[in-house]
Amino acid sequence: MFPPFRHPSNPVEYLQPDSLCPRPPPRVATGNTTGSTLTLGDAPLIHGFTTASLALLDRLSRSVQKHPKRITAAVATLLLTGGGGAFAVASLAPDPADLPVHQVSYAVETLAGNTALELLETPGFSLFRSEQTRSSDTAESLLQRMGVADPAAAAFMRSDAQVRQNLLGRAGRSVSAETTDDHRLLRLTARWAPDDSGNFRRLVVERTGERFASRIETAPLTTGSRLAGGVIRSSLFAATDAANIPDFVAVQIAEVFSGNIDFHRSLRKEDRFSVVYETLEADGEPLRSGRVLSAEFHNNGKTYQAMWFQEPGAAKGAYYTLDGQSMRRAYLTSPVEFSRVTSGFKMRFHPILQKWRAHLGTDFAAPTGTAVRTVGDGVVEFAGVQNGFGNVVFVKHRNQHETVYAHLSRIDVKKGQSVEQGQTLGAVGATGWATGPHLHFEFRVNGQHQDPQAIAQQSEAAAPVSAAARPAFDRLAGAMRTQLSAAALVQQASAE
Repeated sequence: MFPPFRHPSNPVEYLQPDSLCPRPPPRVATGNTTGSTLTLGDAPLIHGFTTASLALLDRLSRSVQKHPKRITAAVATLLLTGGGGAFAVASLAPDPADLPVHQVSYAVETLAGNTALELLETPGFSLFRSEQTRSSDTAESLLQRMGVADPAAAAFMRSDAQVRQNLLGRAGRSVSAETTDDHRLLRLTARWAPDDSGNFRRLVVERTGERFASRIETAPLTTGSRLAGGVIRSSLFAATDAANIPDFVAVQIAEVFSGNIDFHRSLRKEDRFSVVYETLEADGEPLRSGRVLSAEFHNNGKTYQAMWFQEPGAAKGAYYTLDGQSMRRAYLTSPVEFSRVTSGFKMRFHPILQKWRAHLGTDFAAPTGTAVRTVGDGVVEFAGVQNGFGNVVFVKHRNQHETVYAHLSRIDVKKGQSVEQGQTLGAVGATGWATGPHLHFEFRVNGQHQDPQAIAQQSEAAAPVSAAARPAFDRLAGAMRTQLSAAALVQQASAE
């Protein structure tokens, strides 16, 4: 049995393993073995190492607890000494300023006198610019606005008869110019549609060498379509201007929905609309706008839709709702194209008689010469001069309805003549008791004056799409629904 072990700092004796449990019998190796086998003689050595390690750890723990500041200072000193040594080693590198400097020079051949480069030509390029002509344009002002600096071209345009007749002083014509990189004119092209024949004219001024020549060509217009939309902030025209929609299209929108919406009094802020309309293009550039193909208008919580459809074999088309009901009513809401109303059907202070009296009609402000149309089918009952009306036309309609068109500057119909809805009767003027050019319009039922707006909106609609044309109509209506949805997305994207 081993003698008792006593820790130097602890008088308590540690019992030997024999005092805790009986000693196992000794193991004896027999036969061939491939490793070492722990024998009874090794046990005291391992036990001694374990006991010494425990004693060392216990002593270190007591030392750290007894002298914490000294231990911390020793560790910090060791770290600082190591860092300083590393810095000392890094400082042994040579200073770059003390290194030797060598300057090397090489002779380079200049390219200024290289004959091969002199033979190469600098590549040129062309510049393009498009504009709209103005009534005040001269050859110089038009070319200057298009970035052309070419006195020879300006002199030719001043002297050429075709240019003077078809371009200079003609407002609203599309013109484009192609120039060299130093702004000399190569080619100038003007395009316009003189009539509704489906063709356009093309004036071409072209440089050949140092001379110019002009010619006029005729080519067919191509038809395309455009999608657009807008939001009402103040008026329909303000919304279409903001969306870059032509006035001709805005007028058609008002005409199409005039039986459902009073565009003078019923528009609300945040009303919105979408439209698909034709464009007539010349050489791929829009020359003018055409017919509205389909439209959608959201007004005061209600949605109205319309599309253009011409039945096979019919002389002309008309607008229908997308479920086939006709948008055409017995009477138009306005005898002139959509315009600002200066005085409605109400009491007013008469500007000539200088007293308050009932204003039995509607006054439409428009420039002198603006076309006046009949609001419905009928027969001219009177066409001539009558008291305060000045030049006036009376049209008799069915059901004892009668319309009056006064203060005309001219009359284009005769008594007894049959007229169709939309046919021109005359032109806006200021004859009779009028303080300025406008149209005075009245609607009478059995001789009694009625509100023209109310009568027009309450009038019956025309016949719907026929059964024979229904399949073709439904196919077109499906395509128009898709296009109107796309137009609405365009409007939303523009708003964002």
